[in-house]
Amino acid sequence: MRLAEVWESARGPTVSFELFPARDPKAAERLDKAVDTLVALRPDFFSVTFGAGGSSREGSRRLVDKLKNEKGLEVLAYFACWGLGPQDIGAVLDRYRALGVENLLAVRGDPPREDPDLRPHPQSLAHASDLLAFIRPRYGFCLGAAGYPEGHVEATSREMDLEFLKLKVDSGAKFVIANYCYDNRIFFDFLSRCRAVGIQVPILPGVMPIFNVKMMENLAKLCGATITDQVRAGLAALPSDDPEAVGGFGIEYAFHQCQELLQAGVPGIHFYTMDRSKSVAEIVRRLRSAGLLTAAA
Repeated sequence: MRLAEVWESARGPTVSFELFPARDPKAAERLDKAVDTLVALRPDFFSVTFGAGGSSREGSRRLVDKLKNEKGLEVLAYFACWGLGPQDIGAVLDRYRALGVENLLAVRGDPPREDPDLRPHPQSLAHASDLLAFIRPRYGFCLGAAGYPEGHVEATSREMDLEFLKLKVDSGAKFVIANYCYDNRIFFDFLSRCRAVGIQVPILPGVMPIFNVKMMENLAKLCGATITDQVRAGLAALPSDDPEAVGGFGIEYAFHQCQELLQAGVPGIHFYTMDRSKSVAEIVRRLRSAGLLTAAA
């Protein structure tokens, strides 16, 4: 199933979940439980991340294979090209094609934080647009790109970041999956700016439920997402050191975000799950009860 064709068919908004390969046995156990819960929700597709420099290459392949060929699910495989030479890039793409992957999200990726001394291959690609241009004439994947409503953390300006996104679309991206934000006005402004510069492909908003305060702070700093005054005030009103209360607030806040996005006509919601399922499952159930989402066929 080529994802661009799903959105072209106007069958209704999609729901999708991002997962990443487990790095240790405890994380693997949590991931297995999350997969079982999320699969039962019958999403339209899962996405699987890929560590820059190929740091999670084998783990990503195994997870893609499990979801695609053991579970019979549609998978959007991420591919981060940072540090990899043409031969390595071709080897990864060949393996994904052999697994039956049809959809690929092409990103540059960042240098692995756990290996700061890693040096990129001298022929590595500098930008996601370069990766898209490399893949497009050689493979038949339906290609997607990442978008940043608040601008990439390395971007000199939002305008320049938008130019790079336009280049990614011109280089072959058929859809865009956006980074999460806590204020839908930021996404709607991003969407408007994209359309104004001629980016007409489907753009999916990303939604990240608040799982706990520490994770929220760390991830927002890492990817440049603004933690709004509304979020901070809501969390400050909760009993201190109450993870259930924080999780409940996160569910309620994300539900209302999704409700507004879907009522505005977005083509789907892409959940950043952090390999967790409780919050996301509750949000999806509520959205379906409200008639805003349907399960995949």
